[in-house]
Amino acid sequence: MKKLASVTLRPVTEDDLPLIYERQMDADSVRMSGVNPRDPDEFERHWRETLADPSVVARSIIADGEVAGLALCFRVNEMDTVGYWIGKEHWGRGIATAALAQLVDEVKTRPLHATCSKSNAGSVRVLEKCGFEFLGYEWAEARGRYSAGELARFRLG
Repeated sequence: MKKLASVTLRPVTEDDLPLIYERQMDADSVRMSGVNPRDPDEFERHWRETLADPSVVARSIIADGEVAGLALCFRVNEMDTVGYWIGKEHWGRGIATAALAQLVDEVKTRPLHATCSKSNAGSVRVLEKCGFEFLGYEWAEARGRYSAGELARFRLG
């Protein structure tokens, strides 16, 4: 495992989008997250809206000088929610934990909510290391980009 030198966050830029698109297509990431990739037109529309929305905090995760993933805060069902996505080549290096810790430090709103697939042990550990409290599991039916499955729900007070 490669040692982690540094992790920083910066606003997502248009230049990051081709890499973000590629990463969201990775079969292992899709399987772990339960989130299906967007087609090119949907991806472009989503990110155009996301980058124009001042209520969304969208950050590129920079690890050792390169874009390793994303960390975001956005509203879902009237709840402030965080999410993150790390490129597979960067898994297991503590990048998600470092990035999420920085994001929750930047975003002062509380409570913050998060969900992840029950089977995504790495994501469960990241949330717990960043102080999120496990609330329980819930079954989620397939909808839109999301596969059916059991979700772990978390809250940071």
